[in-house]
Amino acid sequence: MRLPGHAHRRQPDDIVIGPLDLAARVDEALAVQAVAFGLGPDEVAVRRQIVLRHMTYPGARAIGATTAERLVGFVYGMPNDRTHWWSTVVEPYLRAQAYDDWLDNSFVITELHVLPQYQNRGVGRSLITTITDGAAEPRSILSAIDIESPARGLYRSLGYQDLARQVLFPSAPKPYAVMGAPLPLRRRSGQRRR
Repeated sequence: MRLPGHAHRRQPDDIVIGPLDLAARVDEALAVQAVAFGLGPDEVAVRRQIVLRHMTYPGARAIGATTAERLVGFVYGMPNDRTHWWSTVVEPYLRAQAYDDWLDNSFVITELHVLPQYQNRGVGRSLITTITDGAAEPRSILSAIDIESPARGLYRSLGYQDLARQVLFPSAPKPYAVMGAPLPLRRRSGQRRR
């Protein structure tokens, strides 16, 4: 998939969305995440080990957004498993809202990051719809910082709804929201892919 560039920005004309060998390009992807999410070197080192472990899980896959010069965004995820750390943290919050069944038969978006200069160009939308289009599961879940942000707006526009809010992860300074959406995700103008 190619996304046209914007002439008013001094960016390459094309962004290519496609499969990403995340284990091989983990440092490049984490450099994107560090800029997009404001991570320091110690946090990147911890996340590097997490990403490499995640990519060994059954069904884990990644999609990248690249220009001729570099990786500018990525998403990765996997079929959810209640025994994974993330699920064990969010399960009590989801259970309290009667949504803990969302932990079963769902594709979890583990990370989605786009460099700031490439945001608001449809890159994040293309990444998340591309990865979920390949999911065998009937729904998708994710967590996002629980503030009104462009990311939360994107997720809502795709059909994600809040399942639980004020979710506290150990060592995370801000609470998160867990969001879920049926697949396929909504396209522009509220349409779903058929």
